[in-house]
Amino acid sequence: MDGISSYNRFLSGDNNALAELVEMYNHPLILFINSYVNDWHTSEDLAADTFMEILVKRYRFKETATFKTWLFKIGRNNAYDFLRKKSRRLSVTLDDAGEVTADSPLPEDVILTNERNRELYAALSQLPDDYSKVLHLIYFEGMGYDDAGTVLKKSNKQIKNLTYRAKKALKAVLEREGYSHEEYA
Repeated sequence: MDGISSYNRFLSGDNNALAELVEMYNHPLILFINSYVNDWHTSEDLAADTFMEILVKRYRFKETATFKTWLFKIGRNNAYDFLRKKSRRLSVTLDDAGEVTADSPLPEDVILTNERNRELYAALSQLPDDYSKVLHLIYFEGMGYDDAGTVLKKSNKQIKNLTYRAKKALKAVLEREGYSHEEYA
């Protein structure tokens, strides 16, 4: 079952199709949005907002890219909107500041139970934002260069170059951490 057929069924009035879309794409969308906002709960809220947006506005999907690419693009735009609004706020409540402690585990650690993936994710977080985002889209979400370029608003050539540089930087981080190339090949 792909996203396009489920979305078209949803537009035709099948509300179960929306539940299928949420089941298929909610978790990957949350992980992607989290790479922008760095807050797990906010990422969950923004993913829910993304699905609510396609529910309420009932956008017409133009098949210029895959459904997943289109959905992630809406999610990215929601993340940017959130970050713009957040930058305008000057205060932080004590409730927000008191939730995270130094020894509380990251939500990504709970999700990525496999030790190798945790180490790889930690290395990705040390990379510049563009590098980690392009690697996340291509390797974790399985997007092609064209789809990743659409989401990140970059050309195919820029995505190829960015991916090459990101892999080179990731290899350097892993080697600096003491891991050999064979462990992550």
